[in-house]
Amino acid sequence: MNASTIRAVIFDFDGVLVNSEIIALHELRACLAEIGISVPQEEMTSSFLGSSFEDVAAFIRRRQPEIDTEAFRKTWYDRLFSRYESELAIMSGAQELLDILAKRGLPHCIASGGSYRRLNFALNVTGLAGAFQNCAFSADSVTRGKPEPDVFLYAAEQLGIPVEQCLVIEDAVAGVTAARRAGMHVIGYTGGDHLADIRDIHSEMLTTAGAYTVADDLLQIPDLMSLA
Repeated sequence: MNASTIRAVIFDFDGVLVNSEIIALHELRACLAEIGISVPQEEMTSSFLGSSFEDVAAFIRRRQPEIDTEAFRKTWYDRLFSRYESELAIMSGAQELLDILAKRGLPHCIASGGSYRRLNFALNVTGLAGAFQNCAFSADSVTRGKPEPDVFLYAAEQLGIPVEQCLVIEDAVAGVTAARRAGMHVIGYTGGDHLADIRDIHSEMLTTAGAYTVADDLLQIPDLMSLA
């Protein structure tokens, strides 16, 4: 991979542009415990990082088929959004990286495995909405979520860029797998607080899944893609 082959950058959102996964996984674990599903803290990342709510709902139905998963989602989102309003922060280096891409005239967008409701709320709370007008895409727009490639293929189609000329920035194994299945280049990212205790192990997992390389600082990415 080199700069001449990359014509667009596609970001995962949660855990890449915003430091949201540590909040989301904490509140999800608490909500699951309240309906009688205990998930060890150390298994939350491997079980749910990069998952869509449909994956969460399927997980619940396998264990507690009587649970109303839409009511569960409302409870989880209410808690999540309350914490987002007071705690959610843009990832260190994210704004600077977006500025670099803009100066280089390189199109960029979001391809999130989460819902539009969650994505748009976080974009507005963090002030990033203006940077991604009409180019923040969610798995809600496609049939299958990550690790299937659909949301990345959809994003590339919306940008009008061939998949082999797209670079994806991802923090989740499911997301790296999805991007590689889409035929895209991938740089893994491990700078989020949710990976603080497992950064080295997770980096190896992202590489095994197909990441070209892994960064723990977003400002490393221009050098890694030969843009700086």
